[in-house]
Amino acid sequence: MITLTSDFGLKDPYVAEMKGAILTINPNANIIDVTHGVEKFNIRMGAFMLASAAPYFPKGTVHLAVVDPGVGTQRRAILVQTKQGFFVGPDNGILVLAAQAQGIEHMYQLANPEFMLPNVSSTFHGRDVFAPAAAHLDMGVKPSEFGPEINDAATPEFSSVKRRNGSLIGEVLHVDDFGNVITNISQKEMAQAKTVNVKMQNISLNLTFSKTYAQAKPQEAIALIGSHGFLEIALNQANAAEKFYVKAGDEVEVTPA
Repeated sequence: MITLTSDFGLKDPYVAEMKGAILTINPNANIIDVTHGVEKFNIRMGAFMLASAAPYFPKGTVHLAVVDPGVGTQRRAILVQTKQGFFVGPDNGILVLAAQAQGIEHMYQLANPEFMLPNVSSTFHGRDVFAPAAAHLDMGVKPSEFGPEINDAATPEFSSVKRRNGSLIGEVLHVDDFGNVITNISQKEMAQAKTVNVKMQNISLNLTFSKTYAQAKPQEAIALIGSHGFLEIALNQANAAEKFYVKAGDEVEVTPA
């Protein structure tokens, strides 16, 4: 099984070209679209979408993700092997959240032209480099055959959480369509507390830590671990991001009370 995540949208033929490249090499490939609606060039958003969906696919799935503003530059094309599957894409951080959650075992640079299309465009590695790699992986080619092993893949700021004076310093990873503010602070990093103090922008909130949105009154703010395992700041039946003027990338300080 091969999943696709990109910022290509569906207006242009780019997604179809990637699928065509995969199916030409591997006619029996089972291709699943995660999303092609990632905001253009938004690596953080692509990383969140991929990390959210990847845990629910079978072991051995090949995840192909392309949000690649650096295509054609010196940034590397990489393959990440985890305990559960494989991730293929540019070395710009889009694969890290999902791959780390599955336990990274090996990483390789995609350098073997045998597993690329004959003519590699400098502007469309999704079709010419990543799609063929995913197709060959899905057919059983060993990861080590794609190129040299590496150990220094790009790790973006949005994948790390710092500790300072008893507080967790993270950032807003994503704002969903409901206006829920999803941080990069995971469930594992949260202590068992009944309330948390949250600072975002110029706002300081003391919030009840709950299990569901409905535990708060309508329009009331709440903190909880969302369905993807990250700390969320939400309003019951309202838009928290709009009310608190928060956007992806903003710093969040959380202190268990």
